[in-house]
Amino acid sequence: NVEREFERNKERYEFLKWGQGAFDNFRVVPPGTGICHQVNLEYLGQTVWKNTDANGDVTVYPDTLVGTDSHTTMINGLAVLGWGVGGIEAEAAMLGQPISMLIPEVIGFKLTGELSEGATATDLVLTVTQMLRKKGVVDKFVEFYGDGLAFLSLADRATIANMAPEYGATCGFFPIDDETLNYLEFTGRSEETVALVREYAKLQGLWRGKGDEPEFTDTLELDLGDVVPSIAGPKRPQDRVILADAAKEFDDVLRKDIGDERYESMPEFPVEKEEYGLRDGDIVIAAITSCTNTSNPSVMIAAGLVARKAREKGLSVKPWVKTSLAPGSKVVTDYLAKADLQEDLDALGFNLVGYGCTTCIGNSGPLPEPVGKAVDANKMHVVSVLSGNRNFEGRISSQVKSNYLASPPLVVAYALLGSMKKDILTEPLGQDFKGDDVYLKDIWPSSSEIQALLANSLSPDMFTTRYADVFTGTEEWQEIDVTEGQNYDWDVSSTYVKNPPFFDGLTLDNVPMDDIVKARPLAILGDSVTTDHISPAGNIKKDSPAGKYLTENRVEQRLFNSYGSRRGNHEVMMRGTFANIRIKNEMLDGVEGGMTKYIPTGEQMPIYDAAMRYGEEGTPLVVIAGKEYGTGSSRDWAAKGTRLLGVRAVIAESFERIHRSNLIGMGVIPLQFGKGYSRQSLNLTGEEVLTIEGIAEGLSPGKELSVDVEYPSGSSVRIKVIARLNTQDEVDYLQAGGILHYVLKNLAR
Repeated sequence: NVEREFERNKERYEFLKWGQGAFDNFRVVPPGTGICHQVNLEYLGQTVWKNTDANGDVTVYPDTLVGTDSHTTMINGLAVLGWGVGGIEAEAAMLGQPISMLIPEVIGFKLTGELSEGATATDLVLTVTQMLRKKGVVDKFVEFYGDGLAFLSLADRATIANMAPEYGATCGFFPIDDETLNYLEFTGRSEETVALVREYAKLQGLWRGKGDEPEFTDTLELDLGDVVPSIAGPKRPQDRVILADAAKEFDDVLRKDIGDERYESMPEFPVEKEEYGLRDGDIVIAAITSCTNTSNPSVMIAAGLVARKAREKGLSVKPWVKTSLAPGSKVVTDYLAKADLQEDLDALGFNLVGYGCTTCIGNSGPLPEPVGKAVDANKMHVVSVLSGNRNFEGRISSQVKSNYLASPPLVVAYALLGSMKKDILTEPLGQDFKGDDVYLKDIWPSSSEIQALLANSLSPDMFTTRYADVFTGTEEWQEIDVTEGQNYDWDVSSTYVKNPPFFDGLTLDNVPMDDIVKARPLAILGDSVTTDHISPAGNIKKDSPAGKYLTENRVEQRLFNSYGSRRGNHEVMMRGTFANIRIKNEMLDGVEGGMTKYIPTGEQMPIYDAAMRYGEEGTPLVVIAGKEYGTGSSRDWAAKGTRLLGVRAVIAESFERIHRSNLIGMGVIPLQFGKGYSRQSLNLTGEEVLTIEGIAEGLSPGKELSVDVEYPSGSSVRIKVIARLNTQDEVDYLQAGGILHYVLKNLAR
């Protein structure tokens, strides 16, 4: 897989390696090493920094972090205040532009008690995610407090902090206490660093003491003893399902999708050249993946113990399940090997596939061909189970309809069970050597078993050894040859890295912003539209606009790679905008995928093709959406692609923090429907013409604008929308044409 990675992405890595030589204070942790968030937790983060300037003056200050991935928040488990932004904002920060924001509300989340036997950190984080989504914490900080923190390891805290984008908060912060110091010491940070963190936190009032009750804007509370085994799905991380109800709740999802007649008969479809058949509800992907859970040794050891006990009883994974193990760092491999658990995981098919983001971001690879053929030919509703943090529609695999998040040990158990229709708590996972039924309770490890094995298998030297040469990289990385100098040598024939058109026609002075007159909706979308819907990271279909572009550029389909890997090429990415296979444009009835109606002729066509036609005609475009627009990844291409398609504004009922900021950074205005208005209340079909007034006279934070909606019948309505600009800086970015335009103009001046 490392060889394949370098074969496919050599041009991207050449660009990064060139940057390492061209810029000061820029380091690269090479590919094949781990996931950035786990490397950050285990090695880079310091909690408190000490700096000595040229005069010898020493400054000590809290460690903070702004990262170009939404799961940057994982580092809050180590008491480092950090959150994710889009790459656009980060690029501006690298060029000296501060990141501005409104002072946030801080929501206190009180934890009491301790986890019950059988409950895992994953069950806890899914419970927290559900509670905070219900509370509503977008644009807010969350800080965890209470005596329950004493019963959470730092890895448990990091698991909760990691999921902040899933519960919508800017960050989920854990204060400094003895557990923070223990972790810093255990993972090989210096004695000086540990002592500095202790003294600084106590002097500055940042130390968590027993019984501390800080003041918050608002609070909510959870007794850890109330947490029960859970999974989340089938398409959002906040949709927690109690494990005991999982089969029944999935049945409802399945019946609704395949219809009563097929549900009642539950036919078995043959699989080419195999002795087994497939049924709707079967699990075809089971993956231990992502930084959320692979950073937590307790749940990884638990997964290994489930595999060991299953193997001892003679159980095996169902043959139609594709299994994989992708840890976030090489330390995981060390302690699984020391505990003799990797052999057990291998025996069940949970082989190491690499260190990095895999299934959680759609990189599980194709289903085995016979399985994939059966799924496609019979339009089957099959399932994935993964220990990741995201299960949005179309993200995991284009062939899988329902996706469930679960703890690593449950992922192993579901691979043995083989179907989401079966109740994992009451139905047998399989039969032992004697032919007797084996149930989940027979192979589930106790907390004491997990802790005993953990104590004997995880040691500080694993961290110091693995991170001693973290910047060296694999042989493949070392062999990459790059040109030197401060200007990158663009390869005009490249299909991976192209000079983007964002600065074409850039002038030193701002071009005055006009009102948006007689705009057409490019798409009308529902609630919880994710950045995966807007800019998918997965495979590129051959018959898609992006696939046709690559074919025209003589790229074979086997070398298409993914949208995520092609994000250095704007030609691919703008064609992939709104191209998710599960996106539903309400301008079309019963159609899934990136299609729209080109209103002048009534034709149904790919969104990219329609946008290009409107662009040739000089027709401005808008996107209409529901609540929570732009949830999920901090994928700046969701904003870049929107801009390149000619979209001037997005009108939604509410926005997620990072995507709202990204839109502004690309010069697209985020507008929120005024009270009482929505796409539904206005009965929008996409055939309307919209004029947005109040832009030309000047924008300001939270300014109310007017929108005239003209219906095809000739009638019209005038509504109010709110410009979701939080600060004057954001207004300035928009008026400059985007944040990078703003920064470059200032540098030029």
